[in-house]
Amino acid sequence: MSGSAGVEQPVVRTARRDNTPLGIFYMLGATVAFSASSAISKWQVASYPIGEVLFIRTLTSLFVCSLLILPATGLAVFHTRRLRDHVFRGVSQATSQAFIVIAFSLMPLAGAVAINFSAPLFATLVSALVLKERVGAVRWGALITGFIGVLIVAAPGADSFQIGAVFALANAVMYGSVTAAVRGMTATESADTLTMYQMVVLTLAFSLLLPFGFTMPNGIDGTLMVTNGATNALGQYWWTRALHLAPASAVTPFYYFSLVWATAIGFAVWGDVPTIGLVVGSTIVVGSGLFLLWRESRR
Repeated sequence: MSGSAGVEQPVVRTARRDNTPLGIFYMLGATVAFSASSAISKWQVASYPIGEVLFIRTLTSLFVCSLLILPATGLAVFHTRRLRDHVFRGVSQATSQAFIVIAFSLMPLAGAVAINFSAPLFATLVSALVLKERVGAVRWGALITGFIGVLIVAAPGADSFQIGAVFALANAVMYGSVTAAVRGMTATESADTLTMYQMVVLTLAFSLLLPFGFTMPNGIDGTLMVTNGATNALGQYWWTRALHLAPASAVTPFYYFSLVWATAIGFAVWGDVPTIGLVVGSTIVVGSGLFLLWRESRR
């Protein structure tokens, strides 16, 4: 998602007591924030260049994250020996976010979000094919089932295929692949460092798109663009807080509530009525993702 949810960050456990109810509350808040940010992005790319919408969103997110993180860490948060990995991660994430926003502009919000949920499936697939991680028959079965769900959501019939689904799927493939490729970063980089580098690189990357199109927003649209960035940053912060307050196995399932909010917003704003394919396919994708999460938690 816009973000989705889009940043895998480490869960650093120290000698502290979990607060699972509060963690769930933060995760639910994050899903509302991410869904609102996605909806605003979908609304704005109908009138403004995608590069402009993404740049203002990430610039605002960078400012908000700086206010939340830098007072506690100072510039030491940028200390790293893995600058190249941070740049690669940020550029890949910028491409991924551009794809998902394009998908928002071409298909119903809930459909794009549902396909985006297949990213963990691709992360597992890449881990098996590239990182040579062992994937048993049961996990392969979950992967295949999840991909079938994606196809149902995308409706790949001769007359019904949605071009937006291609961009949503490209986003999921890229995000899942990057997640698997840079998984080792979480062993040395803190959540704050990952977040700040991501926001800096994203802002710089999207600034390169501004010469290709920029329309001066009016007061209302400019306010919405800034609100979009602040909402996205708040969602990132709440998402990270949720993972620090409780085990991932306890809070991650609640992230799938994003699909509920996206469906409700799509119906209320654009009149998108959920199709049977969306409901069935989304159920399959979410179920496969939750099964993989359960398997990883047991391991």
